[in-house]
Amino acid sequence: MFPVVQIPAEASAYERGLCYGCAAAPQIRHSLATYARLFAFCGITWADARARALRYLSVIEALDPALVDELQGIAKGCGEPLDAILALNCRTEILPPSYLNGEPHAADAALAANRAAGIEDWSECTAICVHGSASADGHAWFAQNWDWIGRQRAALVVLKTVDAAGLAITTLTEAGMLAKIGVNGEGFALGLNIVRSLQDGEEPGLPVHVLLRHLLSCRSVEHARERLQALGALGFGAASNIPCADRGGEVACFEVAPAGWAELQPVNGTIVHTNHFLCETLLPHQAPMGSFVSSAPRLATAERLASAPRMGFDALQSFLRDESDGYLSICRGPNPDWPIESRIESVAGVIVNAGTGTMWIAPDVPSRVPFEKV
Repeated sequence: MFPVVQIPAEASAYERGLCYGCAAAPQIRHSLATYARLFAFCGITWADARARALRYLSVIEALDPALVDELQGIAKGCGEPLDAILALNCRTEILPPSYLNGEPHAADAALAANRAAGIEDWSECTAICVHGSASADGHAWFAQNWDWIGRQRAALVVLKTVDAAGLAITTLTEAGMLAKIGVNGEGFALGLNIVRSLQDGEEPGLPVHVLLRHLLSCRSVEHARERLQALGALGFGAASNIPCADRGGEVACFEVAPAGWAELQPVNGTIVHTNHFLCETLLPHQAPMGSFVSSAPRLATAERLASAPRMGFDALQSFLRDESDGYLSICRGPNPDWPIESRIESVAGVIVNAGTGTMWIAPDVPSRVPFEKV
């Protein structure tokens, strides 16, 4: 299992970050090296990435100043500058819409600049939400594989923390980031599918990993819906899909983008999502997708598998372990023929029973390892 970072319930926002940064310092440095390389692959030097990340600081502060305190604590705890930690939390917004679409990038100059500065050298997901009325036990379920660069498996941590009100939050996240896939003490669970829109990163808006942490303070799907409505004035820095489930049995997928947000409701009790927009209002903003993404065929496979009646823990394990489409499957191993910066694989799998607040994690390609209860 990934390292577990436990934050004291009585800690202040800064102290929460400090504890996190100290405990996960090696994993945070691994994350920094990974993204310095990925940004360079897209022609963005590490120095430029850090400068771009600072543009989002005022938006985060407008959302919740305590989250800025927490980010400052993470930076202090791991011994890295604040703008570097910001770059991790804004990585979706900094990576260009053309990342993974097959277009060539001017990487050589950026890599050379990183090496001269002493920087160490070295996306996809499939999610399903099951409404309580369609599940095996009457509870809502959420499950997803987190597909990304395989080397980031070494940077993952299970962060057990609290929000400003003392609500318990458990999240599987890349070290240094505030949150990713998680569940809180109210039984509200969420995840993340990366989606690319044409306007990603053009203007500062809420970074998606900061938004995930904010939404993990919600009590329910309805509460998350209300928060997204209220946050519209701040805008969203880049596109993503946020699948959700709650203790009351409700599920939804919220697609967010610089152009706005929209909601996808269950069909016959389930929702499946991959890496392209499904909501009609956001379809015109879809960025081109390349051969590395495989979003449409994975969605077709996911829809077929999701038609099974009364899905529960066993069925969701089978769903996340499906390898019927080879390297482009829901459960995917790394294709050695692809460039290392685009060699996507299922880094981990997560299943959450929102009714009981229980999370299980497969800490590798899910077909290779068991799901362990956290």
